[in-house]
Amino acid sequence: MPRRRLGYLSLLLAPALLVAASVVSAFSLFGDAAVGDVPLTFVVSRALTAVAIVSAAFGAYLVVLHAVAARFDNKRRSHDARNVLRLLFGAVGLVAVLGVVTDQWVGVLLSLGVVGFAITFALQQPLLSLIAWFYVMLKRPFSVGDRVEIGGTRGDVVDVGFLATTLWEVQGPLVSTGQPSGRVVTVPNAQVLSSQVTNDSALFSHVWAEVTVQVAYETDLAFARAVMVEAADDHLGDEMAAAVRSYRERLDETAVVLDVHDRPTVNVVQRESWVELRLRFLSLPRRVTRNRNAIYERVLARFNEEPERVQFPVGRNR
Repeated sequence: MPRRRLGYLSLLLAPALLVAASVVSAFSLFGDAAVGDVPLTFVVSRALTAVAIVSAAFGAYLVVLHAVAARFDNKRRSHDARNVLRLLFGAVGLVAVLGVVTDQWVGVLLSLGVVGFAITFALQQPLLSLIAWFYVMLKRPFSVGDRVEIGGTRGDVVDVGFLATTLWEVQGPLVSTGQPSGRVVTVPNAQVLSSQVTNDSALFSHVWAEVTVQVAYETDLAFARAVMVEAADDHLGDEMAAAVRSYRERLDETAVVLDVHDRPTVNVVQRESWVELRLRFLSLPRRVTRNRNAIYERVLARFNEEPERVQFPVGRNR
């Protein structure tokens, strides 16, 4: 059943339950029957009223959720709206039910405050995680769909709950490349406040990546660097140029001043027995491994075609 239809049915059920509660109370349908010292009529009437409140709150939540979700094309915003509405309607429904059952609204609110202070010390970690959820909603260090690293755990965010964030693990102990491992990791939200959070796409949709090739000192470095840049250009096409333009626009919004090249670049690092050529390029976070492999194959094929100009180091000390 669609959520909206279920919401309307719940809203229609609430008045019917309130009418039933009034009938039970007005006509004393259960006579002198009692549950302990409490008349059964009173118990049934209050129970029906409480169920009516729950039904109304649930129905209103589904209807409002459907209306809000329809305004968002972005799944991330729909996910956040669902969590906020769930917390809001849940809190209002809980207070309303307790007020009806006890018939003391002010007392219920005061009791909740006292109990809240009392359980703060017993539930510090869950409360800290709930506070961290509010921080995530307001500051947006990450959202659903982002690739992040929280407290040493790397993965794609699939759910941001009130107390924990669920990640589809990337890399980890099972795989050595930046690819999914197939495991699901639940990270307490409290870690967001107490550890470093790395987001691959918070500021910019692409990340910088490198392909490293080791060559001998006898190699024509200028030729080798040109081959690597050409291989990257051929594979990436215009994607990197477009990404660089977007990157510069985002940088202009900050106080950071960087010299960003339009094309891939190669850095030379001297080692004891060989030279490392590190090709630097822009890539979407989830395509880093794929692009790195493709570029490396192109570079290696071109190098092998020029054995006189590109030589590889030999020895076990590599």
